[in-house]
Amino acid sequence: MATATRDFYESLGVPRGASQEEIQRAYRKLARTYHPDVNKDPGAEDRFKEISEAYSVLSDPGTRRRYDAFGADFRQVPEDVDPETWARARAGRGGRSRRAGAGAGAGPGGPAGFGEGVDFEDLLEGLFSGRAGRAGQAGRGWGPIPGADQEAEIELTVEEAYRGGRRSIIVGGRRIDVNIPAGVADGQRIRLAGQGGRGSEGAAAGDLYLVVRIMPHSRYRVEGRDIYVQLPVSPWEAALGASVVVDTPAGEAKVKVPPGTSSGRRLRLRGRGMPNPRGVPGDLFAEVKIMVPHTLSDEERRLFEQLAAVSTFDPRRRR
Repeated sequence: MATATRDFYESLGVPRGASQEEIQRAYRKLARTYHPDVNKDPGAEDRFKEISEAYSVLSDPGTRRRYDAFGADFRQVPEDVDPETWARARAGRGGRSRRAGAGAGAGPGGPAGFGEGVDFEDLLEGLFSGRAGRAGQAGRGWGPIPGADQEAEIELTVEEAYRGGRRSIIVGGRRIDVNIPAGVADGQRIRLAGQGGRGSEGAAAGDLYLVVRIMPHSRYRVEGRDIYVQLPVSPWEAALGASVVVDTPAGEAKVKVPPGTSSGRRLRLRGRGMPNPRGVPGDLFAEVKIMVPHTLSDEERRLFEQLAAVSTFDPRRRR
């Protein structure tokens, strides 16, 4: 006898009515705790596989609906089976076979969609063994059932999204190698053919769709394909103008600061944002932030005092 599978909601510690956001938060918290790379407890890897499988099912609305309807058998039940009919059929499996049209449940009040002469034992055997059932004595067989498509998230740094490359992820307890295209955008879906739910009796597996999530970065802010980065400049560079270095995900670049630049001004580097495999790349915007020294040397103080004495500039004066 196979060991009973733990309820996926219990695995993630969420109620059955949990929102997608609650499911996602629960998964991320558990994944950080039980990931084999950070938790060396002997049981951590099995627990991580369990919560990964639970999340791969509950994070996809369609797959979640089937799981809610059919429980642990959701992968084997054909798409066109009515949940209520299936539940009634399963409930009667333990006793003798009951045929619609003979006693209770016959006629219009009987199970809808299968007509007279339906042997529910045969129906269940058809569902779970794949052989042609005698349901309705019409020889209808369910046959192999293709696997369901699944969806999961993949978190990338700005640099990873910019450059692309190869990543290994764990989905449903399986380690999968993924080729990340350069310039993927937040929310973009990456299709992995045949990496979704397994089919029954040799049927084709479903596809796995990875939804890209670009993580917050200490230096860069990504909006669409444009990248924003803070550019610290000195007071004299801002006043006199200068050519300064700015960090980008592709490395250092030079940007010209025009004379008289104030904090908050955006300097545009065209085409230096996120790559776009199918079109024009985004732009990089360097946002100027004027920085002053924390401490001044005697000479610096003398020069600043001299400037203050001769300058008529008042930043608070209304223009």
